[in-house]
Amino acid sequence: MSSTVTQIGLIPTTSSSPNLQVTGLASGMDWSTVVSELADAERAPETQWKTQQTTLNNQNSAFTTIQGDLTTLQTDVQTLQSSSLYTSRTAQSSDSSATVTAGSGTNIGAYSFDISQLATATTINGTSGINSALSPDGNLSNVTIGTAGFSTPVTAGTFTINGAQINIATTDSLQDVFTAITKATNGEVTASYDSTAGDSSFDKITLTDTKGNNIVLGSAADTSNFLQAARLYNGSTSATSITSSAALGSVQLSASMQDADLKTAVQGDSSNNGSFTINGVTISYNTSSDSIQNVLDRINSSGAGVTASFDSQNSRFVLTNNSTGNVGISMQDVPGEGNFLLATGLSTGQTVSGQNLNYTLNGGTQQLTSLSNTIASDSSGISGLSVTATKATSFSVTVASDTSKISSAIQQFVTDYNSVQSYITGQMAVTNNSDGTVTAGLLTGDMTANGIASSLRSTSFSGISIPGSSNVISSLADLGVTTNGQNNTVTLDTDTLNSALSSNLNAVQSFFTDSTNGLCTQLTNYLNDTTGGPNITTPGTLQQHETDLSAQSSDITTQINNLETKITSDTANWNSEFQAMEVAQSQVNQELTYLNQSVSSGAL
Repeated sequence: MSSTVTQIGLIPTTSSSPNLQVTGLASGMDWSTVVSELADAERAPETQWKTQQTTLNNQNSAFTTIQGDLTTLQTDVQTLQSSSLYTSRTAQSSDSSATVTAGSGTNIGAYSFDISQLATATTINGTSGINSALSPDGNLSNVTIGTAGFSTPVTAGTFTINGAQINIATTDSLQDVFTAITKATNGEVTASYDSTAGDSSFDKITLTDTKGNNIVLGSAADTSNFLQAARLYNGSTSATSITSSAALGSVQLSASMQDADLKTAVQGDSSNNGSFTINGVTISYNTSSDSIQNVLDRINSSGAGVTASFDSQNSRFVLTNNSTGNVGISMQDVPGEGNFLLATGLSTGQTVSGQNLNYTLNGGTQQLTSLSNTIASDSSGISGLSVTATKATSFSVTVASDTSKISSAIQQFVTDYNSVQSYITGQMAVTNNSDGTVTAGLLTGDMTANGIASSLRSTSFSGISIPGSSNVISSLADLGVTTNGQNNTVTLDTDTLNSALSSNLNAVQSFFTDSTNGLCTQLTNYLNDTTGGPNITTPGTLQQHETDLSAQSSDITTQINNLETKITSDTANWNSEFQAMEVAQSQVNQELTYLNQSVSSGAL
């Protein structure tokens, strides 16, 4: 009988082996959950570390707030330590029309001013009537009213004479308008124009009632401004003849100089360039490319120190000094380079000299002067005092210490002192809960926070002794600043403060500003040591504490990172071991399957 030898373990393999990374595929065990739970168990300390780190970061944030509050307090101390705070002044005038100010250190007292004359600016009024006539040759048919050189452009519409309406268009000639007037009034009113140079009626229109009746001009229904442009107005008394109140032609400021309607044309050199000087400043122009307005603007923007303008009512140019006082204006056309000043009538105009402000001080007999209407120390001799007058009058000025600024500075110090103390107290407070438990504050038990609150209080309220001083003010309590007996905050009695400022200002100043023993010196030293102030080479105690908290938080981050690195490594090892187990279990399962199949088929 032959026997069959079976080699157990030589199990056929296929290319479609199962994915053994799928947890429990061979073993039936959810080992990935086991790995996750093992990692979580190893990670357990992180929860406490993160809670501790959050507390450290919150504490650091609280100390950052304290640092900011103390920095604000440092600013208050610097203000109180500045000597200029105590030399600030108020000035008050007995006459509201006078504006007065007093600078730091102005001598305290009363000053009387008697203003006899205000300051004015020097002005040059150019020659009047420099413009050419509307119609130099008297031919009114060639004068179109819409483009004629009226000082005010004529508008179309109707105007009224003796109740008769005359309708005109801007394209009408001046002769057309005259004809329309005669026609509308049935010949009763006639209009004429005088273009004869030298006549007092030169370049004017005259309306005459041929029947000797009084002329009535205009009505509320008029829509044209012809009567106003022609400067024809009803007089205070009735008249049978009305003449323009002034010459009608006007300088055309915006037109080129060649079309400016000046009697004397502006000239330049062969290239049309010209120049003149005002107060030594050269003003240049070109007669073909510049308008009169261009030149006026050029004067006004130059360093000549004057304002140039055109007086349309009197048809003249005007130069006015930009500053008041008896200060002259010099000007000259540059020879061979034009005649602008001559053509505009400025070089032949009349100078009205400016006046100085004249006054006496404190009843004195000596007349004092100021070029402007503001009396400064160079005139009065009173350092820091400025008085601006608007009329000739007498008034007194009272200069006093500006104790309101000092009071405000002390009140601000108290407010900011309370702010930092209240914040520290709130962060250190322990809360009693309704269930009998207590909740510690963020900074409860923190010695640095407690030390800041305690040292700030003791430094601020220690007694101050100033050598050589009366020491009437030796503590904040003498200024009305007292503790409330319940916490580290203080209260301020403004009545006590104001009384001290009004009666013992020098003592108050010494109390705060003495460079050796003053309160501000002591507070500055303490705050610099705490916050690390200017010129401090080592960190302040508060800065060092913040650095320590940051280091502790950083150490926890390092601990967490190191633990996470270890957990990552351990997880990889666990996964590898379980995967190896799956491989082994898979092989066993295949062998069992082969044996079962072999037994069932009778192969064994």
